[in-house]
Amino acid sequence: MKAMFCAVLVGAALGAGCGGKPKEPVPSATNAASGNPITAPVDYVGAVGQAQKQAAKVVDLVQVQQAIRQFQAAEERYPKNLEELVREGYLPALPKLPAGLQFEYNPASGQVRAVPTR
Repeated sequence: MKAMFCAVLVGAALGAGCGGKPKEPVPSATNAASGNPITAPVDYVGAVGQAQKQAAKVVDLVQVQQAIRQFQAAEERYPKNLEELVREGYLPALPKLPAGLQFEYNPASGQVRAVPTR
């Protein structure tokens, strides 16, 4: 009985590694965690920080875009610059983007976006 069990076990072990295509490595994301349990707390804090920065950027952009749309609807033109939104009362102040980002505004199209600081 033991010999038969051992033979089945050895056969299963050998069969498990044979045949099929070799697995290709899964590409990792650019901001992926290292997978190391020792660095997991640091990876988590970093991911939370990145998520907060992204969320703040999106909220600030949406706020400015809405003010531009309101300005355009009332004035029938786009503001000359973002400071005009503040002067005319469409925004109390320009939102502060996360560190390393600044607003880029195109007065011809009314498009605004956050770009890395030059």
